Amino acid sequence: MDLTTFAFLHRPDPETLAALRAACPGVEILLPEGDAGIPARIEHAEAASLSWNGPAIDDVLDAAPTLRWVQQRGAGIDRIATPKLIASAVVVTNGSGNHATNIAEHVLALMLAFARQLPGLVRAQDARAWQPPASDRVFELSGQTLAVIGVGALGAALAIRAAALGMKVMGVRRSGFAGDPVPGVAAMHGPESLDAVLGEADHIAVTLPLTAETRGLFDARRFAAVKRGAHLYNVGRGAIVESEALLAALRSGRVGGAGLDVTDPEPLPADSPLWGEPNVIVTAHSAGETPRSLGRWRALLLDNVGRFRAGESLRNVVDKSLGY
Repeated sequence: MDLTTFAFLHRPDPETLAALRAACPGVEILLPEGDAGIPARIEHAEAASLSWNGPAIDDVLDAAPTLRWVQQRGAGIDRIATPKLIASAVVVTNGSGNHATNIAEHVLALMLAFARQLPGLVRAQDARAWQPPASDRVFELSGQTLAVIGVGALGAALAIRAAALGMKVMGVRRSGFAGDPVPGVAAMHGPESLDAVLGEADHIAVTLPLTAETRGLFDARRFAAVKRGAHLYNVGRGAIVESEALLAALRSGRVGGAGLDVTDPEPLPADSPLWGEPNVIVTAHSAGETPRSLGRWRALLLDNVGRFRAGESLRNVVDKSLGY
């Protein structure tokens, strides 16, 4: 498939730009106006790279009638999944898998922090107080059950690591039992079994994208199905978990603790009561941060550019109607 013009809708790092130029001699590479604007000559572009802070996708589609493929930097497409994009013939590929390792490790860090009561120990250290936790407050992850809600690349990375710690991992995904087995997952379920899975899990990791079906998925009714004292970790999107319902579940003891990398709204307002809850850890949407993800994304971009030019199937193609 011919590629004459490629547009960056964000400011690329020098190494990525140099690598793309070396891989595509003769291809015109367009750079944005400012850090994240629409480049001049975008009307000639067949493909483009879009990051989290790019221009509005509808404006891009209006300006680029020859566009056939967009490679997104991140995994979730909720910001760009407009009716115009969904109805278009433009293929969207995402960065699924680029952050799987570091976010899975982030969830493990949160789980271990609660297991060893690190939040209280850090507060005691700040107060210069020697206050070890009571023995009935600490616990071991080995032998406990983790429910991974959304077993994509991230959920799969988490499952294999949790299983290595001796945890029983239960997965919930849209396709349920269909598809290949996932290493580390002892039992896979469909969405219809979500409440039953939540009733068995000591830990619940939300690794879902934000779609019409997942928005507000964890509301008051759903928290009522959670095993009493279970810990919740949200590294998907903030709007999947209703903040007021979570707060009520924490204060009633239904949820024993929450590790929140994402919140709704985001950033979490300074007056949110979640900040003051002793059994909440807020990590300010930092789970995706790692110096290695850019290299993984660069390799994905170059591979997909090569596949596009050769007319081959692209990696990480998103079903725009589903949102992932």
